[in-house]
Amino acid sequence: MSNPVFEISRTLDAPLKLVWEVYSQEKHLAKWWGPKGFEWVSGKLDFRSGGSFHYCMRAPTGQEMWGRFDYLEIEPLKRMVYTTGFSNPAGEIVRAPFAANFPLRVLNEIRFSESAGKTTLDMTGTPFEAPEGEREFFRSMFPSMNQGFAGTFQQLTDYLKSLT
Repeated sequence: MSNPVFEISRTLDAPLKLVWEVYSQEKHLAKWWGPKGFEWVSGKLDFRSGGSFHYCMRAPTGQEMWGRFDYLEIEPLKRMVYTTGFSNPAGEIVRAPFAANFPLRVLNEIRFSESAGKTTLDMTGTPFEAPEGEREFFRSMFPSMNQGFAGTFQQLTDYLKSLT
């Protein structure tokens, strides 16, 4: 069976240069990245091909959750390709705290485009080197992932408004 592909797209009322900046600088990511209701704890960003983003967020329950992006390709103002995974404080990839059969890593691509001063983000995500059971579980998570990204994109929208 082929890998399931999660797709989501958003158009933001902000110029491409600004949207790229808030995706590529830690000081901005700290203000909007993550699930709605989560608090930024810490992060370290090395935004370049071969670099990484390691961060910690605190859930409303008080639980700390760590994550890591590993950037594979970055084409400034056009696209970024990276894997994501949950991690421990040392940055080692670990199982998702909510489900043992969620893929360890997900391969993501975001394409950025601008028209009439608005920026469109087209994102895909697919399990990376995952066995069949994890791929199927990933597919079953699409409704939850849509809801989660809707909250994150709303935080991004609100943050962009605060900058303009």
